[in-house]
Amino acid sequence: MSTTDYDVLIIGAGLSGINGAYRIQEGLPEYTYAVLEARNDLGGTWSFFKYPGIRSDSDLFTFGFAWDPWRENRAIATAPSIIKYLRDVTNRHGIDKHIKYRHKVLELDWQSDLQKWKVKVQANETENQTYFARFIGVGSGYYDYEEGLPTIIPGLENFKGQIVHPQFWPEDLDYADKKVAIIGSGATAVTILPSMYEKTAHISMVQRSPGYFVSMPEADPITGFIQKWLPVSLAGWLLRWRFLFNFHTFYYWCQLFPTKAREFLISETAKELPPNLSITPHFQPTYKPWEQRMCVAPSGGDFFKALRSGKADVVTGHIDTVTENGIRMQDGQTVEADIIITATGLKMQFLGKAALRINGSEPIQIGDKFLWRGSMLQDVPNLVFYMGYTNASWTLGCDAQARMFVRLLQNMQRRGDVSVVPKIADPSTVKEVQMMNLSSSYIQSAMKANVIPKCGDVAPWKRRVSYFLDSWFAKFGDLSTGLEYTRGGKP
Repeated sequence: MSTTDYDVLIIGAGLSGINGAYRIQEGLPEYTYAVLEARNDLGGTWSFFKYPGIRSDSDLFTFGFAWDPWRENRAIATAPSIIKYLRDVTNRHGIDKHIKYRHKVLELDWQSDLQKWKVKVQANETENQTYFARFIGVGSGYYDYEEGLPTIIPGLENFKGQIVHPQFWPEDLDYADKKVAIIGSGATAVTILPSMYEKTAHISMVQRSPGYFVSMPEADPITGFIQKWLPVSLAGWLLRWRFLFNFHTFYYWCQLFPTKAREFLISETAKELPPNLSITPHFQPTYKPWEQRMCVAPSGGDFFKALRSGKADVVTGHIDTVTENGIRMQDGQTVEADIIITATGLKMQFLGKAALRINGSEPIQIGDKFLWRGSMLQDVPNLVFYMGYTNASWTLGCDAQARMFVRLLQNMQRRGDVSVVPKIADPSTVKEVQMMNLSSSYIQSAMKANVIPKCGDVAPWKRRVSYFLDSWFAKFGDLSTGLEYTRGGKP
């Protein structure tokens, strides 16, 4: 049993954790820190998922780091490109030396007498270790890496072919000249279909209801010009703000004029479709833009190119049952299949299933607690979640919280505070609001399972809605309302 003491422990070596680590070493260079990563590689989602064509659905100029910008011309990037970027960044800034791979956090237990976290870790799958830390930064995302989202598909047990979940993609999957059916219509399905269609005999995306598509160029002349003629740091800054402005203008236009936005998005999609595939019912959502996250189809459209090839199509409606040889829809249509891919969503969890305790208490149910400024858990000291946005690049939100966290620690250090805990003086004054403002089924399932923290209807418990507001708060915002500090010398 080994014991190690740090100022800050960061959980997860994906984009959130790496960004949090940089902000700590930049803003608090005297602090000791380590990044605990359960797997044997960095990158989180981007090194874990192996399904064909996995790529970002946000532009890398905002999805990448503000302090070390994305340098390729492509705004939409594949997983291998993103992993290479992360390796280069961690090596350039010395963050790689702080990452402890195959260190899975099992339990976090706040010790009031020490004013520290006691962290139980399983190293290399067999060795139990104990760490102590004054502060915890959680950058482990919100997906369950061990289990997929349980989805009831009638008759799936009848299928005689191969059933594949994108989260556990078999490296030896042979789909050449096979008929493939993808159940689902989210980003995963929209990515897999164009990556597989050329080798398959035919591939169908079977969706219960349609979603919106938005086109984004993989590369454009303006980006190339800026990168060619400006220094890396200036080009990165300018491109980041260019994409920030473009996205937020589009997002708020959709919010202010949902009917016009809906008409525009559907009309743009119609231009990409082959004659045999109609807008209704396949590409006409029943909800407003941004009530669910939109699917990104690179301009020129790999997804729509696949549909125009004649080797791919979309089937919309409710599944009656899965048969031995495919899928029968409630309207009587049949989809023949040798392989069924269940791209129906991911199971959500926080803290990587680690138990969260206070002085040896029963594990805290995260879903029972409110989030202070979308980052710190009610009644839990010295712990921050690096959380992103569902309506913008994930890393933007993580960075705003990481910068806020560093300013909080700097203030505490100046005053001699040893702990800070979010508190609600009168719970009756705060009404519960859903943390993630999306109607996606995987989010609704997580809410029913009580694994998502709550937000409130009043500050500082309100849901975050804007990177610009969060970025302002990170630098200038009130760090006293809703927080209780404990004064004392450094333990």
